[in-house]
Amino acid sequence: MSAVLYLHGFLSSPLSVKAQQTRRYLSEQYPDIEFVCPELSNHPAQLQEQLLTLIAQNPALTQDGLKVIGSSMGGYLSTWLMEKFGGKAALINPAVRPFELLASYLGDHINPYTNKQFTLQQSDIEHIKQLYVPVITNPGHFKVLLQTGDETLDYRLAVEHYQGADVVVEEGGDHSFVNYDQHLPAIMAFLLSV
Repeated sequence: MSAVLYLHGFLSSPLSVKAQQTRRYLSEQYPDIEFVCPELSNHPAQLQEQLLTLIAQNPALTQDGLKVIGSSMGGYLSTWLMEKFGGKAALINPAVRPFELLASYLGDHINPYTNKQFTLQQSDIEHIKQLYVPVITNPGHFKVLLQTGDETLDYRLAVEHYQGADVVVEEGGDHSFVNYDQHLPAIMAFLLSV
């Protein structure tokens, strides 16, 4: 059995709307594909080890090439995973340089989905920076969905960073990516294409 990995964004969780829509779609349309959606640590310093452990413990994820859907910070992490393991990734309003954005988030937070409290420190930002991929090696292995109305991230950064990828830019929308579920057939077709 092969698997699809879904990586949620910062201050999100597997309970997010997009994660749940993906889970539902796969169970209905691709019941033979396992849906793997970890609750990513709120502490960026732990993310690299968490993802490497997850992949090591789930052989189905790399059985026929990694297939990842990543939203926002999850898109950033997906890009790092693609460089490390290869495969294909669909990115939803991905964070291109989240270490710049997170500098204004230093301090105490509560994850709205899990109610877990945590403190974002400068060292966390340094850890995130270490996962940055300045040049995409195989842009053709990425499908990037962007909405110009994203209030959190400038979509133009992703257009520039993922040149050569299958980039879809929709006018309007927001950071959550409005009508995401309507793109799931195209996302899965891309991830499963040889």
